[in-house]
Amino acid sequence: MKIDARDFDHLAVALAEVGPRTFKAAAMVTEKAARDIERDAKAFAPVDTGNLRSSIGTDLTVDASRISATIGATADYAAYVEYGTSTMAPRAHLGPAYDRHVGTWMTALDRLMGGMLG
Repeated sequence: MKIDARDFDHLAVALAEVGPRTFKAAAMVTEKAARDIERDAKAFAPVDTGNLRSSIGTDLTVDASRISATIGATADYAAYVEYGTSTMAPRAHLGPAYDRHVGTWMTALDRLMGGMLG
């Protein structure tokens, strides 16, 4: 499954149309997916000193009209490891973790909203 920015815009509109109970459930589903992605990213991350792995975390925001989850690494060299450099092959960990869970997350949200996502 491929996701682009238009999918997130559509999701925001759909979430605005659902009731508070569904919104709360969507927040729970999103948090679970984010935590699963974080867990797998840590498991997939290469380990030398452990700094990269320990820098991977999740920032979850849920307010009255928005659900947001950001999963990433704070190590200053994380992008070089994920994407590689001219002298080092990529050792992706965040991308594969996201790919593993995004389909399940989108399916769960679609079920919560009665097929509103298509």
